[in-house]
Amino acid sequence: MRSDLGIATNPADPFDLRARRVHEAEGRGRRAFALFQAARHPGPLVWILPSHAPELPMLRGLPRGVGERLHLFRPMGETDLLWCIEEALRAVPVSLVIAEPEKPLSLTAGRRLQLAAEAGRTTGLMLIRQEAGSNATETRWACEPLASQPADSTLHQWALNKNKKGTLGRWVLNWNGTSAAFHMVSEARQRHEPAETAP
Repeated sequence: MRSDLGIATNPADPFDLRARRVHEAEGRGRRAFALFQAARHPGPLVWILPSHAPELPMLRGLPRGVGERLHLFRPMGETDLLWCIEEALRAVPVSLVIAEPEKPLSLTAGRRLQLAAEAGRTTGLMLIRQEAGSNATETRWACEPLASQPADSTLHQWALNKNKKGTLGRWVLNWNGTSAAFHMVSEARQRHEPAETAP
């Protein structure tokens, strides 16, 4: 099944992040999930990393159209990082704020970020370490890369573990990282009867 989905809210789109809210992604595939979301959100993008982070987004490796819209901030210290996230969420023209806090967010800090996202009409995505989420978050995604047989295949397993306004779920998809297009991968099932053959 192939999907070419835009940013418009679509109840059939399991990967649509609710606007004016802050979401979280954890796991080894969290940055791939963030890039996927960046490709789907039109307008300016802000990515906030600690100043000493050794890994930075490489502009030539980003999905088409993301590098031209991306603004990278590297504040010193956790307090400045949280301030930077809050101010970016309040900035009305920004469509998506991606941030990588080092420490777990307190309930107060998480609530402040939710209020900032509402005020700025912005979507936030916190890339967190395992089990370091905030109770104030709207959704929490567990993102893992999957091994696949074809060398050119890029499989991801994204599980929605927390959702304040809907159901939970787990999806396996093939996303090559060049656009917002993806292929859903059907779950393998064991066949108990022989396949029907044409006479």
